[in-house]
Amino acid sequence: MKKTVSLLSLFLTFSLLLTGCGVGQTTSQSSPPANSSSRSQATSISKNEASAPQPEAPPADAISPTEKIVELEPGLSAVRYDGDYGFDGFLEQGGASSDREVVGYLAENLIGELGLDFLGNFFGCSTITANSPAGGVLFGRNFDWNTCQAMVVEAHPENGYASLSTVNMDFITMGAGGMMDAALKLDQVRTLAALYAPLDGMNEKGLAVSVNMIQDSASISQNTGKPGITTTTAVRLLLDKAATVDEALELLRQYDFHASIGLVVHLALADSSGRSVVVEYVGNEMSVVETPVVTNFYLTPGEKYGTGTSQSHTRYEILIGLLSEKDSFTSDGIRDALSSVSKGNFGEFESTEWSIVFDLTAKTARYYHRENYKNSWLFAL
Repeated sequence: MKKTVSLLSLFLTFSLLLTGCGVGQTTSQSSPPANSSSRSQATSISKNEASAPQPEAPPADAISPTEKIVELEPGLSAVRYDGDYGFDGFLEQGGASSDREVVGYLAENLIGELGLDFLGNFFGCSTITANSPAGGVLFGRNFDWNTCQAMVVEAHPENGYASLSTVNMDFITMGAGGMMDAALKLDQVRTLAALYAPLDGMNEKGLAVSVNMIQDSASISQNTGKPGITTTTAVRLLLDKAATVDEALELLRQYDFHASIGLVVHLALADSSGRSVVVEYVGNEMSVVETPVVTNFYLTPGEKYGTGTSQSHTRYEILIGLLSEKDSFTSDGIRDALSSVSKGNFGEFESTEWSIVFDLTAKTARYYHRENYKNSWLFAL
């Protein structure tokens, strides 16, 4: 089904609020309502107590949200999108060299007139890749931020791999502004915008991607004449088009990378073979370093190595130390590793808004919300 929508007048703020994390803890004990229009192959989602046996497969009564955004608990929602969301057209017209151009493409081709506002500070994150006892590969990810609205987006593009990704919906806010096409639902608008704003994810081939910040006065804006790609559209590109780390690297080399708001980021990549790397841009040159752990400082050898926050070095050493202690980790072991470097351990105002354990072999994702590691939400592609 090809999805094309229009909007007569709407103001959307694509606000990349790259800042620290706020405190928040919720424990929703009730399951979300089942979606009556669930489809075959839909994402399986279930609430699980950490003390209960962890299922190898999604339970039979898992819900399957479609294009209606489903609230799982306060601050965490999920949605599924099937069909064309225009990303191939975005790439064919040259991509984008800024978030403003991304929103301009959405305005012209998918959603309608948009108003823009950009604000920026910093965020912190941690990732870890490890083998499982059964021979699989697990990828863990913490997203550190102010208290925000997180949404898990399942995408089934017509010309690409199915994927799960996570979006900070505070990046995408709506304001009053005229008449809306009666056929266009607000959830569809937010979902279409969210598809262009992922901060991490995993696709059906077992490729995982995470955006991590580096606090540095430099910026990333390549200008070699190649098509442009921004931070979040790079994540969408890799989830849609790359099956392995090698394919992801080859794709990135075909584009000029432009970091959002002029802030420095690096990309943690891992695949189902167990390969894990970080992609960094030093002096606007792409660098690839093999590493099982990525936090928030440069890992590229040379003058930039180590530049970043002191706390990010501490989190890195903790995770590297855990990896040195044993050869494999269960899903719960990765959860505990993420918990050990979550923001609550450092006595700051920030929080870890979400933690994810991606099983790159089984293609499942277990989400923990706002440092509540007793409860989780299980998603399966």
